[in-house]
Amino acid sequence: MKIAWKSVLTAGALLLVGAALLLAWAPWRTADPQAGLVGGNGRIEATEIAVASKQPGRLSELLVSEGEFVKAGQVLARLQLNGLQAQRDEALARLQQARQAVPTSQMQVAQAVGNHQAALAQVVQRETDLQMAQRRLPRTEQLARDGFLSDQVLDDDRARVRNLQAALNAAKAQARAAEAGVDAARAQVPAAEASVQAMEATLQRIDVDLAESELKAPRDGRVQFLIAHPGEIVAGGARVLSLVDLSDVYMTFFLPEAVAGRVALGSEVRIVLDAAPQFVIPARVSFVASTAQFTPKTVETASERQKLMFRVRAQIDRELLLRHIEQVKTGLPGMAWIRTDPQAAWPAHLAIKGPP
Repeated sequence: MKIAWKSVLTAGALLLVGAALLLAWAPWRTADPQAGLVGGNGRIEATEIAVASKQPGRLSELLVSEGEFVKAGQVLARLQLNGLQAQRDEALARLQQARQAVPTSQMQVAQAVGNHQAALAQVVQRETDLQMAQRRLPRTEQLARDGFLSDQVLDDDRARVRNLQAALNAAKAQARAAEAGVDAARAQVPAAEASVQAMEATLQRIDVDLAESELKAPRDGRVQFLIAHPGEIVAGGARVLSLVDLSDVYMTFFLPEAVAGRVALGSEVRIVLDAAPQFVIPARVSFVASTAQFTPKTVETASERQKLMFRVRAQIDRELLLRHIEQVKTGLPGMAWIRTDPQAAWPAHLAIKGPP
């Protein structure tokens, strides 16, 4: 009997120790049921920005170091793009050729118009000659009938009329050809102008690519990691360094289903970091997950429903972060507390306290 009682006591003690360890490890716990508070473990996180190269090339300069604060638009690194510079020189030469082709095509239009006008003048001359020959032919025929002219003269005048008619037809054909030449020459002008625009666009695109050989900070932040180093070949789209925006800092923690269902966006949160427990940082709920995590596939019983945990994000005020930007660190663990009763007052140990 003594052995049995000892076994029971030992098992009870183990159960109590296990329960205590479970409560200490749990990702959420209530500080004081009467205070209406619930909290969750989390880590300070911030928005990370990967600064990458759009074009492949050799990294020639790296102008920042890890931990350094940078401003938006600041040049962080430079790439050596000799091939792209050669393409720009080629595009510039082609652009000059295209620009020279525009006045040449305009001169061709003027020349074609002159040829057309000359062809029209030739038509008028042939028409005049034909009309004169046609007026002379009846008189020649009358004089030949009266015996004053020989048949040879009459045949010559008739042949002259036919020749002039043929010459007129040829002149009209030449005028039509000259008119078509004008249309063709005029069509070359917009084609030459379009070629200039295309080469200008190509040159502009290359200039943009060359400008992007200077990697600039997209926003204010701190250099977190240097991934590439001077002299290395960087592929297109490959990251060169990583920035972290310390004005966009938040803590992600988890709340049980019974609490998360009552948490509204904008709810007040108090954050206490393990590294600085003397400070209480104010924040606001900016996100509550719509689906649970750590959930069994099939929730059958009430005890299993207690395993439903929802991800919540607490955003720290930007102005507060900017005032203490030098002290902001990411990755620090801590606790985020939220009131289950919005009307309840915050306890004294969670009153807002910050660094001077």
